[in-house]
This record gives sequence, C-alpha cells and structure tokens, in this order.
Amino acid sequence: MGKVLVVVDYQKDFVDGALGFPKAAELEEGIRKLVEEFVAQDAPVVFTLDTHGQDYLDTREGRHLPTPHCLKGSEGWSLYGSLDHYRNASYPHVYLMTKPCFGALNWSFLKEYEPTEVHFVGVVTNMCVISNAILMQTTYPQAEIVIHSQLCASFDPQMHQKALDVMKGLQMEVV
Repeated sequence: MGKVLVVVDYQKDFVDGALGFPKAAELEEGIRKLVEEFVAQDAPVVFTLDTHGQDYLDTREGRHLPTPHCLKGSEGWSLYGSLDHYRNASYPHVYLMTKPCFGALNWSFLKEYEPTEVHFVGVVTNMCVISNAILMQTTYPQAEIVIHSQLCASFDPQMHQKALDVMKGLQMEVV
C-alpha cells in the first residue's frame, strides 16, 4: 500500500480537557477530512492514544508534568469530537494504539503495509508528534515522513515551530 496516516493523541484531554488548548480544537475538521481520505483509499490510519493509569503522578512523566490526563477509560481519554467514532467503529485498516509515554514503541505491525510514506497530524508537536515521527523514521528508514504542519499544534506556538524545524532538519518533509 505504501501510505500510512498517524493521528497523534487527538484526545479530549488535549483539546478541551485537562491539557486542552484553543489551537487544538481548530484541527478537527482538517484531520477528519484527511482520515476520511485515507479510509476511502483503504490506507492504514493509526490513532495513538496517550494512556495513563491512576499511578500517573508517580511516573517520570507525571513528576515533570503533574496534571493527570488521558486516564484509561475516562472521558478525556476519548478521541476528540467527530473522530471519536473511530474508537469503537470497525474499519479494516484503522488502528488504535495505546501508549504510556510520548512515543509509541512498536510500529512493526505496519510492516504488512510496506510503508513508503507516513503522514503525521495531531498534538502536541514538540512532545508526542516529534517523538512518534522519529520512532517511525527509525522503524522504517526508507519511508518518507510527512508532517502536516497545519494539522499539528502545541500549547506553545514557539515550541511547535522549533519541533517542525527539528523534524525538517531530520530530513522529514514538513508541508
């Protein structure tokens, strides 16, 4: 197939919940359209779900970011808005990937699709998007990594831009 779309952590807690920020809500329509495009092409779409337990504040991340968020099963853990139906719907090439930290550790399940082009959208650019893009580039070094800058956001616009600059420096395509 070649093309893969990764939607990073587009969950309620990052849009209008515990760690929500206004720019995140503005991404919904564009992300939805891109997801629909990939689904219509039978291309894989992966939604990463930041996932924490009740012990979050005792974790390394929790000690540095002491705001409980995306607690498994909570409302804030859900995908945001119109995208949440993908969490419970059955699509042959749509995957939900829980991850306990910024980056998802195992992308090998995409091997059957022979990724040649991996597109990234979502939040938070300077933490989760960049972490997952780098891990994907490491897992599939021959794949082109494409970052949709207008469909990514961070609570800190300057850090968002710096992360985009770093990804561009890592030979990822920032569009």
